[in-house]
Amino acid sequence: MAHYDKAVQVSVDGKPATVHVFGSTVSDVLDKQDISVGAHDVVVPSLGSAVSDGDHISVRYGRKLTVTVDGVTKEYWTTATTVDSALKDLGIRADGAVLSASRSQPLGRGGLAMSVTMPKGVTVTADGRTRTVTSVSPQVSGVLAELGLTRGARDIVAPGLTTPVTSGMKIVLKRVAVKKETATESIAYTTTKQKDSSLSVGQTKVVTPGKAGKKSVVREVTYVDGKRSKSTILSSTTLSKPTTAVVRVGTKPLSTSSGGSGGGINLARAAMWDRIAECESSGNWSINTGNGYYGGLQFATSSWLANGGDDFAPRADLASRAEQITIANRYYEKAGLSPWGCAHAA
Repeated sequence: MAHYDKAVQVSVDGKPATVHVFGSTVSDVLDKQDISVGAHDVVVPSLGSAVSDGDHISVRYGRKLTVTVDGVTKEYWTTATTVDSALKDLGIRADGAVLSASRSQPLGRGGLAMSVTMPKGVTVTADGRTRTVTSVSPQVSGVLAELGLTRGARDIVAPGLTTPVTSGMKIVLKRVAVKKETATESIAYTTTKQKDSSLSVGQTKVVTPGKAGKKSVVREVTYVDGKRSKSTILSSTTLSKPTTAVVRVGTKPLSTSSGGSGGGINLARAAMWDRIAECESSGNWSINTGNGYYGGLQFATSSWLANGGDDFAPRADLASRAEQITIANRYYEKAGLSPWGCAHAA
């Protein structure tokens, strides 16, 4: 059977050409033109369809498009010839997104691998300000760059700069400053105690007053967002050495005589003096408030010394309870309770 010459228009990827063939099917026409098709190519009408004079045959080659959207990769086949038309044909929404390839880029038969970064809402806290922004940067570093936030060598970014950006992410930039600071500080003195048999038990006498020394300390101080975080001592230079305090501590047993004067301890009327002390000083036998009266029974220094208080200490607050009661008994022998404002507590 004879096959008549037919004029057929063949369009390959939108490029038309008119050919003359004697074949009876679409397949015959394509073979005559050395056009081979694969499983992902689209031919209209189908390869087995009969052809007539004036028919139109469309061939659209399939292209493999590998798309990574926010880190998730998928493979697609499309007959689109540009990136933009391929995304639309495949239903990949990329409004406002950043693409690694231009939308107008041709899509060759060899296919294409591309990435799509979708816009995401993130919260950024830096320099005392928190703001919510929409970013298309794939990594934290890009978000900071979009906002014009530069990172110093010591500054802290959480999460890290290379962390992929996710919707709802919270990014914190902390400013870190390291400074050298010099301060003058005291050096505590030590105390040496010496036993003294001439002093009663519980009695002490300062021989050499202690005096704190001074030192110059250089520190490296780290501040995070303006707040002191840590410090490290770099150097310490002694400016003046401390003076060791020397204190004599009595070892002489206490006398338990019930009355009279002299150098011994006299604890007569102890309960009465405790009640008066409770009223005078809340029972604090070493109190020194700076009001000119000292110790549990609030002796004026003149009264204390006038009744032999210097047998024990230069002021009442420096003497023990027993010693203060002893001097109170001496004073009592002369004036009764009239010197005490809290005599009613007796």
